[in-house]
Amino acid sequence: MIHVLFLYCFVFYSIKNEKMTFDEIKKECADMQAELETLIPDSADGAIERGKEIAVYHARTGYLLAIAKQLVRSKKTNEISETIIKIAKENYLSAKAQNALVDCIASDEMFLVDWLDRLNSMCVHQIDLIRSIISKEKAEMQINSQFNYGNQR
Repeated sequence: MIHVLFLYCFVFYSIKNEKMTFDEIKKECADMQAELETLIPDSADGAIERGKEIAVYHARTGYLLAIAKQLVRSKKTNEISETIIKIAKENYLSAKAQNALVDCIASDEMFLVDWLDRLNSMCVHQIDLIRSIISKEKAEMQINSQFNYGNQR
């Protein structure tokens, strides 16, 4: 429970301070990756608690994904004009070569965007698994209650 409260506070703090750096986002991704790699509890109560945590991660990865995409666009915009203009003055560059150059300029940032996309997807899949665990537990409870009711007669 403390972990979830920490996440809520962290999300609120980060949203108020939208100017996050590439390294801050990368560190947060590493922390989320480690947390998402832990096993999901088998019990319904444990799964529900885990689902609450993952819901926070899901919201956070969506937000960080948007910021990372903004960082990529910003870096491409800033460096593309300088680099391509400098190279274009010296030699002719085809559109394909220019696009390849643009992709290389922000490769680290694009990795971060891809990572955040995968973390976000991982949250969705884990929430689906938690839903299945809870449904299984519910079905077992119904079967047990029907069995116990039949034995009472």
